[in-house]
Amino acid sequence: QVQLVESGGGLVQAGGSLRLSCEASGRTLNMYTMGWFRQAPGKDREFVAAISRGGTTTYTDSVKGRFTISRDNANNMVYLQMDSLKPEDTAVYYCAAVYTVNYRYTARTVGEYQYWGQGTQVTVSS
Repeated sequence: QVQLVESGGGLVQAGGSLRLSCEASGRTLNMYTMGWFRQAPGKDREFVAAISRGGTTTYTDSVKGRFTISRDNANNMVYLQMDSLKPEDTAVYYCAAVYTVNYRYTARTVGEYQYWGQGTQVTVSS
């Protein structure tokens, strides 16, 4: 079992930045692909970014060039640096993990992930 706890959300003006953190416990993260998803009111949960065990990253098109996912396996942490934030980025952001033996595996769908955090609210004002 992996327990995930997100932090770092908040209220920010458009154009500002936030850094989300995801702390994992129960297992070391080096055997897991990690992802960030978000869910706005009335909408489905959607993929934001993922990072493989080996550090390969993938992003949804709407955040490319603005968001950066990273991981620190030694400290069991995953981060999402969010710059140039827009009001449409407003959502609850979730950290997710999936066990894999594939060093390059990046998962982009909700169904591929096994473990989820409780979410952290990000609100971007215009």
